[in-house]
Amino acid sequence: EFPMFRAFWIEKPKAGTPEITVHALLDSPSTTGAYKFVIHPGEATVMDISATLYPRKGVPHVGIAPLTSMFLHGPAEARVQVDFRPEVHDSEGLAIWNGSGELIWRPLVNPKTLQISAFMDKDPKGFGLWQRGRSFDDFQDLEANYERRPSVWVEPKGTWGEGVIELVEIPVDDEIHDNIAVYWKPARGLEASQPLTFDYRLHWADNIPAAWAGARVAKTRIGTAKTSGNVLFVIDFEGPAVKDLRDLPVVQLSANSGSVANVVVQRNPHISGVRVAFELSPDGSELVELRLALQSVEQTISESWLYRWTKL
Repeated sequence: EFPMFRAFWIEKPKAGTPEITVHALLDSPSTTGAYKFVIHPGEATVMDISATLYPRKGVPHVGIAPLTSMFLHGPAEARVQVDFRPEVHDSEGLAIWNGSGELIWRPLVNPKTLQISAFMDKDPKGFGLWQRGRSFDDFQDLEANYERRPSVWVEPKGTWGEGVIELVEIPVDDEIHDNIAVYWKPARGLEASQPLTFDYRLHWADNIPAAWAGARVAKTRIGTAKTSGNVLFVIDFEGPAVKDLRDLPVVQLSANSGSVANVVVQRNPHISGVRVAFELSPDGSELVELRLALQSVEQTISESWLYRWTKL
């Protein structure tokens, strides 16, 4: 069920005021809602949103602050191979700053079958879809200019309580389809006749506004390992935390099934960062959840890299 906006009201801006205020009426069979958008133009477009939903009936599954995007292929996902362009996507990954302060990077994929991932959280600090590649060489597309696509960041206001950030990845064979969706799903759905208010801010820019301390993933690449049946992962990290690090960091790597081996850490002088490579042996598994982070002096110095590998 996709609610639609039935009506809009635009306030006439006051003299010298750059922002524009828009009110909107949301309507669907299950709920109605009143929205207020305060839009601030600039190098980054910022939208302050206040939404109050009035459920007509109970809705157990609701998505708040939904975002959509497109991911066809890239070095982190090799299902689509016949394309002169090295990458085709509007967004490269899902970034999460969770309630406990952990920074998470989940590269997007174009899966063989529908994939839904849920990241449990309480009072998230923010989440969004990030286009990190900003070079023409990343895409080689003179028409689409994917390197110029904006990133978008959801910044909750107040406490949102318990719930999950849910990521939906839909298989597609053409870039004209938006196949990525992400939203906040409250632990408790909507109750009939019980209004529910959410306030948040949207940022549209090249990068997200959150302080992304430590090392971040510059690129994720996968390929065929020398060992038959194994998958090779190569992850580049960049940022101050690794640029000036005297000793190479320690890799914390785990898999919920299968096994990982041949972990190699080396400097990548081309990005003033660090490259981590390892092999995954699925051991017959159809799906493997991977987690990786860098540590120095027993302190985590990077975002947490998460990846869901599925058998093609």
